Amino acid sequence: MSDIRHSLLRRDALSAAKEVLYHLDIYFSSQLQSAPLPIVDKGPVELLEEFVFQVPKERGAQPKRLNSLQELQLLEIMCNYFQEQTKDSVRQIIFSSLFSPQGNKADDSRMSLLGKLVSMAVAVCRIPVLECAASWLQRTPVVYCVRLARALVDDYCCLVPGSVQTLKQILSASPRFCCQFITSVTALYDLSSDDLIPPLDLLEMIVSWIFEDPRLILITFLNTPIAANLPIGFLELTPLTGLIRWCVKAPLAYKRKKKPSLSNGHVTPKVPKDSGGMDRDSHLLYSKLHLSVLQVLMVVQVHLTEKNLYGRLGLILFDHMVPLVEEINRLADELNPLNASQEIELSLDRLAQALQVAMASGALLCTRDDLRTLCSRLPHNKNATDNTSPLPCAAPRVCLLPSIFLLALNGRNSSPGPDLWVFQENSSIPISG
Repeated sequence: MSDIRHSLLRRDALSAAKEVLYHLDIYFSSQLQSAPLPIVDKGPVELLEEFVFQVPKERGAQPKRLNSLQELQLLEIMCNYFQEQTKDSVRQIIFSSLFSPQGNKADDSRMSLLGKLVSMAVAVCRIPVLECAASWLQRTPVVYCVRLARALVDDYCCLVPGSVQTLKQILSASPRFCCQFITSVTALYDLSSDDLIPPLDLLEMIVSWIFEDPRLILITFLNTPIAANLPIGFLELTPLTGLIRWCVKAPLAYKRKKKPSLSNGHVTPKVPKDSGGMDRDSHLLYSKLHLSVLQVLMVVQVHLTEKNLYGRLGLILFDHMVPLVEEINRLADELNPLNASQEIELSLDRLAQALQVAMASGALLCTRDDLRTLCSRLPHNKNATDNTSPLPCAAPRVCLLPSIFLLALNGRNSSPGPDLWVFQENSSIPISG
């Protein structure tokens, strides 16, 4: 590697970047012939940091800066390299060497360039780059994944009106990337504040993707060898948990967005950033999304059984439902002065339906006692004092939930079939198994 470095030092920035990709392509192609998964050592990573990310090797040296035109040319060089390299294994290891976080000062440059490269790949439909990015999202800590998601949302949903159509069209080009992108944006936009409510363009695009093909959100799960124990701190196998969070919290989060604020002792309307509140369009989008999530949950049992993971792997972790209930409580308490009973009821109905279907299909693994404890923490609503509730008095709050939830409390041994009815937004919609 030292010989390669000396030859690269004599070149200008762009030709050095192109040359280092060429040398590492040869190096890893040779490595892959003797080992299916070669270890990426320090040498190649340091070459990439110095000649692609312009991080000097010598201490105290000033980093080089590419101007905007040079950076665009560098992105074109990289896009062309991944497009022209026909071996996926070589592409993947070069992409990993370039963009796997190293915990050093080059990571900011690494993430910045990655966001621009994937954004360019979306614009010009470079499928090999999108496929490499999908693999990167799967094996990279979530804190970096949400940074890439943020860069793409800024480029295609915020900066230029109408540009979301370009992002929307990549569904047919790389469904695997779309699945990982959905998982990333649900981790990013958790509705914990008004700034973390997904932009309407993003929401509309994701709902259209999933409504068109609900199984899209299972692509990573279906195409990945899986152990029963998944690593902590990475994206989940599916965006199911994040999408449930969106559907359940949306009525309350949008109501909070409309909440009046005090100014000089007087109540003044809170001015939202976009349309404000849960307008009809947003309400319909979340309803469609909720229905699609339930439809996907209905078929999960078949796939878990095929992979010999039924009863061993929960695609929706119970530990993630506990903070969701706490968030519902916090939002309900915050909105209480606004008399948000309808929004609370809608959120709780969606939560109940999702939990029931998830338990019945084996996507959520928990005991009846766990579920009762969870439900006891839910907020009250107008039905909380209903004395006709068949549920035990020890858990009075649960009686606000729809009757379908009683099935979940009876255990998850019965799998969903044609007779399972899901009550969607106050009207009964049958979902066949």
